[in-house]
Amino acid sequence: MKQVFSLINPYVRQNVCRAVMEAPDGYQVTIAQKTRTLDQNSKFHALVSDIAKSGTQWAGARRTAAQWKVLLVSGHAIATKEGAEMVPGLEGEFVNIRESTALMSKKRGASLIEYTQAFAAENGIKLREQSA
Repeated sequence: MKQVFSLINPYVRQNVCRAVMEAPDGYQVTIAQKTRTLDQNSKFHALVSDIAKSGTQWAGARRTAAQWKVLLVSGHAIATKEGAEMVPGLEGEFVNIRESTALMSKKRGASLIEYTQAFAAENGIKLREQSA
């Protein structure tokens, strides 16, 4: 059985403590910042799709939505001073070890959406939706 608690008040904190005390041996507890929302995920993927469908080229070629996602997440990491790590891949190619969008905080997810919208605006790419 999985239980998820949002720490919003002392009552919820008491429930968390009770759940921890009653949990069987072998269970684990994780306390972490909330990750990006499903709405943020949907919004980002819609933006990436719009960019891919626009026909905009990068490095001399049209890019798929999956390729634009990699480019945008990597660019966002550099723009927000998170940095990037390029490593040799298993077959001698170079790979950007980038952050996972699924593990981004809500704040970081919002920042990625803003970065993506700014990229589209700077490059004259029309987007279906403009709200974050």
